[in-house]
Amino acid sequence: MAAYTPTALQHVNLPVPAGTLPLAQEFYGAVLGFASDPVPHLQKDVLLWFRIGDGPQQIHVSHQNGPMPQTLSSGHPCFTLPSAEALDALQRRVWGHQIAGGLAAAQACDQPGKANSGAKGVEYPDRFFARDFAGNRLEFAVAR
Repeated sequence: MAAYTPTALQHVNLPVPAGTLPLAQEFYGAVLGFASDPVPHLQKDVLLWFRIGDGPQQIHVSHQNGPMPQTLSSGHPCFTLPSAEALDALQRRVWGHQIAGGLAAAQACDQPGKANSGAKGVEYPDRFFARDFAGNRLEFAVAR
């Protein structure tokens, strides 16, 4: 590997509409269980940082510059869970939050016990997909 080749992913930024950081805190913090990390003081009203596991990787949730796209993207981060049981528990949690409704509820979530909405094939791990309240696609999979 060349000395200039990146060696890790530090963070992924997910856009949300202006004024919806409390919804992001509910979805990413309370529902998904990510711990909050401090953000730069001057950006505390436009940005949230969530730690993935024990870190150092993070999810950054920030206000979208301009209107949110009208077309939903298939681009997405994939989060790894340690076991099929953990994956199932999280899927049921996200599904239940979506069914309960509310402003922070997922726009979509693969139904527990049904086929996932991603591509099919033996190459893919056990997984499910969801869209957060702002339409960002998220994948959750069991570590291989």
